[in-house]
Amino acid sequence: MNTREQLYSDMDPHHLTPLWEVLHALVPKEPNTPCVPAFWKYSDVRPFLMRAGEAITAEEAVRRVLVMENPALRGQSAVTQSLYAGLQLILPGEVAPSHRHTQSALRFIVEGSGAYTAVDGERATMHAGDFIITPSWTWHDHGHDAAGPVVWLDGLDIPMVRFFDAGFAENDARKSQAVARPEGTSFARYGHNMAPVRSAAPYGATSPIFSYPYERSREALDQLERSAPVDEWDGVKLRYVNPLTGGWPMPTIATFMQKLPAGFAGKGWRQTDGAVYSVVEGSGSVDITRGERTWRFEFGPRDHFVVPSWHTARLSSPGGCVLFSYSDRPVQHALGIHHEERLS
Repeated sequence: MNTREQLYSDMDPHHLTPLWEVLHALVPKEPNTPCVPAFWKYSDVRPFLMRAGEAITAEEAVRRVLVMENPALRGQSAVTQSLYAGLQLILPGEVAPSHRHTQSALRFIVEGSGAYTAVDGERATMHAGDFIITPSWTWHDHGHDAAGPVVWLDGLDIPMVRFFDAGFAENDARKSQAVARPEGTSFARYGHNMAPVRSAAPYGATSPIFSYPYERSREALDQLERSAPVDEWDGVKLRYVNPLTGGWPMPTIATFMQKLPAGFAGKGWRQTDGAVYSVVEGSGSVDITRGERTWRFEFGPRDHFVVPSWHTARLSSPGGCVLFSYSDRPVQHALGIHHEERLS
């Protein structure tokens, strides 16, 4: 055993290890995520959701969700190293019982309408394409008084909160919250470029609007497609905002909606925030590369895919499409580590 090996052996019982043996991995030349691109075709996933509806009730499951795990992170309930994604099903007459947790959550409605989510005493009826927020540590439950199944995408910062060892949760004594305010109250207060004169932010750093209707988002995208230049990388892309600050709607998760016009063939880009996509309307394809590896996903309505950190992606759509996406960009911006390259 040489001098160096003897050093390693002698200090190991003291829980010491040499930095120089791992420095290249700890501080790499560029991001080196273990995550890989992945694609979930809705026509393949939906039958499993319906079978789950037969196998367990929403109340028994608390949340009847099929977790979309990154193939390289199986068993971690993570779609990227910082984000969680799952598809939740609720059936007519069911209630997913009230609880709260420190993790922030988004709901993006994928299929059906008429179900509701209740946040802090106010309900919001769900419609396909709506983006709904559950702020950290707010009571929330889901119910369904209409017809047909309703499915939504759950996006949470579970892996991020787990990294910080900061997760708390509490079950409500009530199955459903008592409704304290009429539906639409939060939007009336904050959704018209106005705000109450003497009202503090009700949910801290999270937007006071917890339901962003798809019809308004779609209208904005359509008008911009007609009247503004189309970006060569993103098409027409907008970010959701907190109306009180102009910043991100959630402190840990950024959300976006974009429209690719018919005939769009985008240029490549890569960014340090891995992003999860939900296809709202239309069809297209995404080509993802990293080094010598290439992935191509042909997508249609209600399909989902993930573009991991620092993978080059190119979006195309012969007939046009609308995409919703979310990432951990607010945290990266707060830490000053976000980086993006738009390739020519």
